[in-house]
Amino acid sequence: MEKWYVVYTQPHAENKAVVHLNRQGFTTYLPKFIKMRRHARRIEPVATPVFPRYLFVSLNPKESPWRVIQSTIGVVCLICCGDQPAPVPGGIVDEIRQHENTKGFVTMGKQLPLKRGDKVRVTAGPMLDHIGLFDCASGEERVIVLLNLLGRDVKVKLPLEAVGTYA
Repeated sequence: MEKWYVVYTQPHAENKAVVHLNRQGFTTYLPKFIKMRRHARRIEPVATPVFPRYLFVSLNPKESPWRVIQSTIGVVCLICCGDQPAPVPGGIVDEIRQHENTKGFVTMGKQLPLKRGDKVRVTAGPMLDHIGLFDCASGEERVIVLLNLLGRDVKVKLPLEAVGTYA
């Protein structure tokens, strides 16, 4: 019976290892998420491994020639316990896959129940009890809200826990 196992890769070589393992007939899974990278005064989305230097491979160690994984391009080693591969506890890979969006990327953090234009109330901090409009999520654990301050709409970046829905 096939189970999932963990492969430790060379630095930044997860994709290379996936390509070479797939060529050898192994089923692999490299969970990724979208990270916003700032470079040269630009911010761009980049697909990044959830677990840097690690990926999953499905195999049956009694039937598959798993030792060839150890010498695959991009791979450092297959994680073993003694001289046998150490299986990932059941359901872990399925649990990660359940958090993927429609494009196949794992969504990190809390899923916001808000959409652009929803009325929100500030529940903590110096803007306590102000009513505004949800604009967007800003990185991890922060949101941007449009608040009317002194007769002007101002974009304010707030912690996620400081914003609640307005009823």
